[in-house]
Amino acid sequence: MGLAAAYQLVRDGHQVVVFEADDRLGGMTASFDFNGLTIERFYHFHCVSDHAFLQILDELGIADKLQWTETRMGYWYQQRLQAWGNPLALLNFKGLSLIAKIRYGLHAFFSTKRSNWRPLDNVEASGWIKRWVGAEAWRVLWQPLFDYKFYHFSGNLSAAWIWCRIHRIGNSRYNLMREKLGYLQGGSETLLQAMSTAIKDGGGDIRLSMPVEQVIIESGQLIGVRVAGQTETQAFDRVISTIPLPFVPRMIPDLPEAVLAQYRSQANIAVVCVIAKLRKAVTPNFWLNINDKDMDIPGLVEYSNLRPLAHNIVYVPFYLPADHASYAESDAAFIQKVRCYIQRINPEVSDDDFIDIHASRYRYAQPICPPGFLQQLPPYQTDISGLWIADTSYYYPQDRGISESVDFGRKLAREACL
Repeated sequence: MGLAAAYQLVRDGHQVVVFEADDRLGGMTASFDFNGLTIERFYHFHCVSDHAFLQILDELGIADKLQWTETRMGYWYQQRLQAWGNPLALLNFKGLSLIAKIRYGLHAFFSTKRSNWRPLDNVEASGWIKRWVGAEAWRVLWQPLFDYKFYHFSGNLSAAWIWCRIHRIGNSRYNLMREKLGYLQGGSETLLQAMSTAIKDGGGDIRLSMPVEQVIIESGQLIGVRVAGQTETQAFDRVISTIPLPFVPRMIPDLPEAVLAQYRSQANIAVVCVIAKLRKAVTPNFWLNINDKDMDIPGLVEYSNLRPLAHNIVYVPFYLPADHASYAESDAAFIQKVRCYIQRINPEVSDDDFIDIHASRYRYAQPICPPGFLQQLPPYQTDISGLWIADTSYYYPQDRGISESVDFGRKLAREACL
């Protein structure tokens, strides 16, 4: 989001400085060297409805780098791999009654046709889903995803937020039976490098490994920022903060206490995302939902079934509250779990088939959006003239994603300089 805001500001003729605490750009979109392969630390994909993403690719002259793939979904249930993601797969699904299948299908169909999310804004998601699909389909198809993604937050989520996820994926289909998703050649690094170049060519300055320690406010007026390890204040007439909201009270402590309390109250889920490089495919699916009491994950993403690569790449995300006991476990413990889970799903994958495996963590991976979420957020235009504060929470009801980041970041930039 911050990079998109800087890109728009440069296009509009403003002088911009980007302060990035990490040694690379992108946040959750950033890539790393995975034993010779440059790839994202956390998985990303694109849908045909990602209009802001498609527009910026055109502007940057890299639209030809976007490729579309017909992908498949699967479901691991009752210790078997089943097809998923289309009406025929639903009808053939083992372990669910015909009535439950019909109710589930009707809910999915009408969710993709709905366009107005606001009637769902103050509705609790699990109750909304249960009323549509019934107890059986909820227990088999939805509850494990909620439990292993949201934990104790699962009973207090906005139906509008969950609906938006269903709607986006449902509308990635180009017919009733087939789904099409996109990827960038070179991964998200292709986009980040193009945006970085555009910002620098437009006179912008990008400063890596330079975390802002404090936004300086004096007598209710924005003064500028102070970088960690430095004593002087760098003056700016506008500051756009895109750090996770719970960090705001530490970085901008001079805001009114009532506003700081709102930032502190925003809940988030952390993630430990394990990525494995394999000699052998695990399944033919891009996305695999999982309902298995012996696997504490909602699913896995076999990324190489979207983006063809020299080896098979699988992402396995463990979503956890940061204060959950499991989050304190070592990376090695999560890596060992993933080895076991992959071999449970496909016993033909041997220990020798694992070429490399790596774990990445992100403390503020997923904002938790309860009913009426927008009314619980402070306005992103603060009462301090020239100070704007937002993170991925403000995409609501949409989920965090690259297209949403581009869209909202550019919106912030335009509004900040009206």
